Amino acid sequence: MIENIRLSFQGIWSHKMRSFLTMLGIIIGIAAIIAIVSTIQGTNEQIKENLIGSGNNTVDIKLYQGEWEFSGDGGEMPTGVTAISQKQLEEIEKLEGVESASLYIKTQDYNSVFYKNTSLTGATIIGGDFKYLDTAGFVVKSGRGFVEEDYTQYRKVAILDEDAANGLFQTEKPLGKTIEIKGEPFIVIGIIGKQKETDLVIDSYQDYYTYMGESSSNIYIPDADWPIIYQYDQVQNVLVKAHSTDEMSTAGQNTADYLNQFIKKPAQEEGSSEMEEGEDQGEGEENENFKYKADNLLEQAKQLQELSASTNQLLIWVASISLLVGGIGVMNIMLVSVTERTREIGLKKAIGARKGRILAQFLTESVVLTSFGGLLGVIGGVGLAKVIANISSTPVSISVPASVIAVLFSMVIGVVFGLLPSYKAANLNPIEALRHE
Repeated sequence: MIENIRLSFQGIWSHKMRSFLTMLGIIIGIAAIIAIVSTIQGTNEQIKENLIGSGNNTVDIKLYQGEWEFSGDGGEMPTGVTAISQKQLEEIEKLEGVESASLYIKTQDYNSVFYKNTSLTGATIIGGDFKYLDTAGFVVKSGRGFVEEDYTQYRKVAILDEDAANGLFQTEKPLGKTIEIKGEPFIVIGIIGKQKETDLVIDSYQDYYTYMGESSSNIYIPDADWPIIYQYDQVQNVLVKAHSTDEMSTAGQNTADYLNQFIKKPAQEEGSSEMEEGEDQGEGEENENFKYKADNLLEQAKQLQELSASTNQLLIWVASISLLVGGIGVMNIMLVSVTERTREIGLKKAIGARKGRILAQFLTESVVLTSFGGLLGVIGGVGLAKVIANISSTPVSISVPASVIAVLFSMVIGVVFGLLPSYKAANLNPIEALRHE
């Protein structure tokens, strides 16, 4: 085999121009496919990053009434839905795909947040538990985060994101200052931001509503303080952090399914039997109107990716045509090579070379020719992808598996299209071959 490879490189090197032109179809085809796949992967990753964020891996699980999120701002708790207990939260953290979980309450308040005479219009007030900031992927940029005493002693303290801090304080330093939320004074103890920031791309109303919570000014308080400013019960949301981006759907769906076990179906008629005292709420039927649902951003990303899948497949098939043309070119040049080396083949057979040896020699030469073309094609495809990225600002992601598969596929082309010339060489009559002029 090593000798056959050596002879193959010797033959390719002795006809450099002819070999290059023969490989050109393979090079163009592989380069086009690598560039297309790299662009597709880059675009798909950009879609995921725009929707999900870079490395936060968090999923919101909220209560819905039918197809609409239940706000509960009026203080009316839906029938059959109870507060999520600490024990249930601990069980959620044991579910498949879940790394950590946190409870929070959120509402958007208009003109109820003030610093002196400056109001913050449309601020989002979030009351989170002790683990909320860590689960959501926030880091304290200045000041401090919440501590246990803030919850146990009901301290009226608040943490702002940078938008809220800039909107309320402009050039002043916010730490230690007192703001009013619904007329109640809260001391600003910290400014936070995401561990990894993502540039949001908003191209539609759906994008706006998806990102609205992230792009508005957010103020965070301990959930223990929530009754101080909002004197009514409100439905809790659950924020879960998945182990990885790919596990977000699993983590969110498992959490929603778990919580839906505890929603009771209301009595349909008067006089229907009431639930026995102490009965486990998990044994009841689900409420027909209310249900916990996960904000499945990963699924939204997949749907957007699938919209362009047919076009991408078409582009790959078009690029593959050049591989077919390249394979035909390899077959043609190998047939020419067999004709040129007929006397050599006859001489080898005359001194005892078997058919298998002749077949292996020419097949190896064909495979080496296409494999070398495949390697050049991969290099060219990577370069082409970089050029596309620079010219059109299209994100690209070089796929190592695709590059390896491309080289292996070029080897297969060498086997398929080199088989006929190799078989012809192996079956030459040695006497007629020696007489060949």
